[in-house]
Amino acid sequence: MGNPHAPVMRLKSLALILTPIALALPAGAAVNFEKEILPFLEKKCVQCHKAPFEKDGKTVKPKSGLRFDAAWAIQAGSENGAVLVAGKSGESAMFERVTLPSDDDDFMPPKDKADPLTPEEVELLKNWIDEGADFAEWHGSLEGKPANLSNSGKTITVSETQRIYQRLAEGLTMPEEKSWESVTASGGRVMRLSQTSPLLSVDFRLSPTEAKDEQILSAKVIGANIAHLDLSRSAVTDAALALATQTPRLLRLDLNNTAIGDGGLNHLAGLKELRYINLHQTEVTDAGLKTLEGLKSLEAVYLWQSKVTEAGVKALRQALPDAKINFK
Repeated sequence: MGNPHAPVMRLKSLALILTPIALALPAGAAVNFEKEILPFLEKKCVQCHKAPFEKDGKTVKPKSGLRFDAAWAIQAGSENGAVLVAGKSGESAMFERVTLPSDDDDFMPPKDKADPLTPEEVELLKNWIDEGADFAEWHGSLEGKPANLSNSGKTITVSETQRIYQRLAEGLTMPEEKSWESVTASGGRVMRLSQTSPLLSVDFRLSPTEAKDEQILSAKVIGANIAHLDLSRSAVTDAALALATQTPRLLRLDLNNTAIGDGGLNHLAGLKELRYINLHQTEVTDAGLKTLEGLKSLEAVYLWQSKVTEAGVKALRQALPDAKINFK
């Protein structure tokens, strides 16, 4: 599992680096997006997140449907929802991804694609978002912009994935931050998927120590609102996945680098909305895959370095012919 204190040590180191930078900024000086943010986005992010283009006879689409080559596109977000919450860097996925531990699977940019943001760039991005995420006169590429989408990004033709999120949000009450104080106290990070959505993302990767079952089960209090749950690299056991029985709207579940086995997957049988599950480097065997065969909504399953076999994966592919199943 590695050093359980590594994420916290990295964050503390980052904070020590950023503090003098923040103090050096002129008082009241607003960050200029086009001059200070756009240059490093173009250098480190746009390569994978721009309008579709042709290469070697194939159309290359932006990763996760997310584009950083236009103001309207950044505000529109990705297939999974908003990535920018103006005024709140702590709730903005585009900031969260660049501040994760560098060995995290979701850290951006990927190490084989570009260099990480420098401490100065991270601080600029944080300040720009917290100041209101003002693009000023910059608009960027208009290619692919929906006709009914304003530059503010308030009206948009949504993707099928976004329609799913909208459907799951129907009838849910917008939770207040105080409703998840016990989760935060247990080391979990809770974020809204967007400013207007009652759906939540819960992440225990940055817990001061490897999160254990008791901490993870604290999320039951907001179970009805959880759409994304990340327990990767935690000390979760099969027992803690009883939480899944309280999360009927769960779409994404990340269990990579954990001791989860077949018994834990039995708790997932009722998850009719689950689209993505990561079981990389877990104890799951072919027996556990039988549970997944019944989850017809699954679109992506990651199984490399688990205990499953070719035969088990073959059976799963037959049961879920439309799902992307990554085994080797």
